[in-house]
Amino acid sequence: MTAAHTVSRLESVDFSPPPVDLPRRCALFLDLDGTLAPIMPRPDDVGPDARRARVLARLRETFEDRVAVVSGRALTNLDYILGGGVPAIGAVHGLVRRTADGQVIEREPHPGLADARRILVELAHCERGLLFEDKGLSVALHYRNAPACAEAVIEAGERLSQATGLVLQLGDMVVELRTPGADKGAAVTAFLREAPFLGATPVFIGDDLTDEDGFAAANRLGGFGILVGERRPTEARYHLKDTNAVFRWLEGLSTPQAVFGVTA
Repeated sequence: MTAAHTVSRLESVDFSPPPVDLPRRCALFLDLDGTLAPIMPRPDDVGPDARRARVLARLRETFEDRVAVVSGRALTNLDYILGGGVPAIGAVHGLVRRTADGQVIEREPHPGLADARRILVELAHCERGLLFEDKGLSVALHYRNAPACAEAVIEAGERLSQATGLVLQLGDMVVELRTPGADKGAAVTAFLREAPFLGATPVFIGDDLTDEDGFAAANRLGGFGILVGERRPTEARYHLKDTNAVFRWLEGLSTPQAVFGVTA
């Protein structure tokens, strides 16, 4: 079995809020669900949001387009939710990446997806609260509305990973089987090799286990991670309580004075 994410940091109780004074050449990498949007019962319940669009537009201006959304969602779904307002996107946990100039880079689907898709669809039909999601390069089964099924769904994911060679990705009340390849950390690393991100200090903001690779990459490349939501062992250095706290912090970064430490 191949499973994503091993978290090495254990001190998860004394996080402070992130600073508002960031390095002059900073880049923001933002998860979507649980970070820029609250976790909803179904993925399709998340849609465009005026406040989110305004904040992202201001951040792109302030950070000279060094803003990317890095999410487990599919690229087309992210474009719908974000209203096409963010060119640089890492989708499907980094397996699909669109550069700031619009070039799309993606892996070929793993042949084991066909079997995983069939079995997860069958499982979803067995329990009304289970929700199947197909992202092209991965398939997922959400059990947020059927928490009693957690053990069975995770066990099914483990067996499918062993049988197919797909990567088992455990998230917030979801089991996902994805094509092997890039993760969120690899997406961050790739962006930082390209304009306009080249040479920037990375800040990665996310909420669940799928974001740990992003936190680790930000640490390794001289930046830091910000964990959103419930405290837990993590690679992140700072903490924000919820999506509302994320927006308040981001809105505080929307002026050059806050970002660059300029005294009025």
